[in-house]
Amino acid sequence: MRHTREEIIQRTIAAFERLDDLVGDLGEEDWNKLLTRPDTKDPWTVKDTLAHITHWKADVVRKMKRKPVPPEEKGLNWTDGNHLVYERWRERSPQEVLAWHRQVHADTLAALKDAPEVWFSGREHRPEWPNDLDGHCGYHREEIENALKNSAK
Repeated sequence: MRHTREEIIQRTIAAFERLDDLVGDLGEEDWNKLLTRPDTKDPWTVKDTLAHITHWKADVVRKMKRKPVPPEEKGLNWTDGNHLVYERWRERSPQEVLAWHRQVHADTLAALKDAPEVWFSGREHRPEWPNDLDGHCGYHREEIENALKNSAK
């Protein structure tokens, strides 16, 4: 499937707005709610999950701009990469993570507007491509919704 700039931008904005509406006004207690995760994974809170989503969204921008992989991330598998993000952000405040989430979204939209047309339609991609801008965000947004809902019971 070939994609268009407009379609990718619309999907990215819609995913951001749904997530931002969910986390934009959370209280301190909500940010610290734990998600349901396997014992073998880091114990993510709502805040950690937003940092995770934001990191991988920023990584799409890095790839779009053809910037190199940061040295500390080279050769990491997904699990190790996710753990690195967790370690980087777990001591940061929810306000810092929220501000970063919003800045990365602005950076993403600017990068999408500046990207050459071939980035979108130059080759076949899966329908959900680039997943880290919307599908991945939606998956984890649902996990956040469940954590917030389950803790309200």
